[in-house]
Amino acid sequence: MIVITGRDKGKKGDVLKVLRKENRVLVQGVNMVKRHQGPTQASAGGIIEKEAALHISNVALIDPKSDGPTRVGYRLESGGRKVRVSKRSGETIDL
Repeated sequence: MIVITGRDKGKKGDVLKVLRKENRVLVQGVNMVKRHQGPTQASAGGIIEKEAALHISNVALIDPKSDGPTRVGYRLESGGRKVRVSKRSGETIDL
């Protein structure tokens, strides 16, 4: 995914989690925030950095050909298989 608006515009990363009810996604290494965490048995605590959720409208899939943001369409291949297609280049998007 690539961020298309906001403070982290242009940054790329993998999707870690999709929050469907809130229309948000967590993208690896994007929208980093600092949180104060108390000590537990597993960790020492302190100030940690982690990803915060972005609204889904602020990210886009990456076009496999031009490496830029693209919208997604669908096409039926021979054999009746439905595949995702980049609107920008027409290339098939594989995940």
